[in-house]
Amino acid sequence: MDRRLLQAHELGIRLEMVAGLPIWEPQPVLKHQRAVDRIRASLEPAAESALSSACDCVHAADVYITFPDGSLKRPDIAIFCREPDEEEEAITLIPEAVIEVISKGYEAKDLEIGPQFYLAQGIKDVVVFNPYTLLVLHVRRNRVHRQLSPVTITLECGCQCTV
Repeated sequence: MDRRLLQAHELGIRLEMVAGLPIWEPQPVLKHQRAVDRIRASLEPAAESALSSACDCVHAADVYITFPDGSLKRPDIAIFCREPDEEEEAITLIPEAVIEVISKGYEAKDLEIGPQFYLAQGIKDVVVFNPYTLLVLHVRRNRVHRQLSPVTITLECGCQCTV
């Protein structure tokens, strides 16, 4: 992994590179971490989905993912249909879905930059949750859906979660 990223982590900074643009934010606060943990605990195959048997609904929190364009991001939750091969370095498997929990003061990163970037990389579902307003934004290539938490969302891959 890039030495600069490791140094940033040691300083308590989350550093991402999106299309050559460095984006940083401080490490998450407890409210943020609790929201991530609640959502991850709810992730499971959707009972009514024919696709659910094809997806193992493997999820990882706050891991680096290297995208084909060279970008490096750390989604709060990345959802895969199988275990990624990498355990000691950035994951190269593109997630089926990502969930971002907004940190105060860094709303633009998750609302303006993230969804468009993720969709351009082939991710099918992008969910952004604001734990301060309870707004849940569910973005797919052809639609944007706004709801209030708590809400159960069925993802295209056949997984579901409660946000």
